[in-house]
Amino acid sequence: MRALLLYRLDLSGSASVDESIHPVDPRTPIVRATDLGVNRGDGVFETAVVRHGRPQALDSHLTRLARSAGLLELPAPRRELWRTAVRRAASAVSVPGVLHAGELASIKFVMTRGDEIDRGAPTGWVLGFAGTDPTAVRAAGTRVVVLDRGYRHDVMQTSPWLLQGAKTLAYAVNEAALREATRRGADDVIFVSGDGFVLEGPRSTLIARLDGELVTPPSEFGVLPGTTQADVFDGLADLSVRTAALAREDLDRADALWLCSSTRGAVPVRELDGGERTMDHALTTRMNALLDARED
Repeated sequence: MRALLLYRLDLSGSASVDESIHPVDPRTPIVRATDLGVNRGDGVFETAVVRHGRPQALDSHLTRLARSAGLLELPAPRRELWRTAVRRAASAVSVPGVLHAGELASIKFVMTRGDEIDRGAPTGWVLGFAGTDPTAVRAAGTRVVVLDRGYRHDVMQTSPWLLQGAKTLAYAVNEAALREATRRGADDVIFVSGDGFVLEGPRSTLIARLDGELVTPPSEFGVLPGTTQADVFDGLADLSVRTAALAREDLDRADALWLCSSTRGAVPVRELDGGERTMDHALTTRMNALLDARED
């Protein structure tokens, strides 16, 4: 990842939209060591990929940011401020010469609870960064292992304080799961609940094709609603799609699996727990073609 630009946002609500967006050098520190996002992971974020100079699925990302903020009991994000800042960043990183060959720009936008000492307004920033173009992994597929998340599938209802289903800054568990995948000779993870239901990846939403139907697990299972998966389902109007519970054994009997994320699109699973899986290259290409053509 290569930082391209950074905006610090004034979230006090006392300034206009334009006055609340402050460009700073990406190397300039803008967060204190006492910020609750830094020392406790107490905050939320979203990442939108940039294509054709615009952030894709921005409205969906803003809606999910507000949902996550609500689950954490953070102040509701000022939607027009975040929308303006993200669009401005997307336009700036799309100027010819900013990206290197093989790079794709994304915009990460973050809101934390603010400083632990001052207890004032939340902290906010928008970061434009360059990552690797996903074309290669979309074609080659990814190797996946199944790991137990350790919670029941109904934890969002029984224990809402565990914040399942919120996109928080507390990603230590997700990163640990990805390191475990590497130790097992894989690239990525599909989480299952302690009682055997399929959930999601540490950074992706699952789509499984079962009996000719595309299925994704429900958000009621503490799964983050997938913006990319939702766009895939919306774009495949001629196919049968639904949201439904999946058991662990459904992964084995599915004739195709995909992991969907904003930065990589739809990536087919080529290996599950060491076993080779069939990849539907034609449908993968179709999924990503409609994703790449999205407007915000």
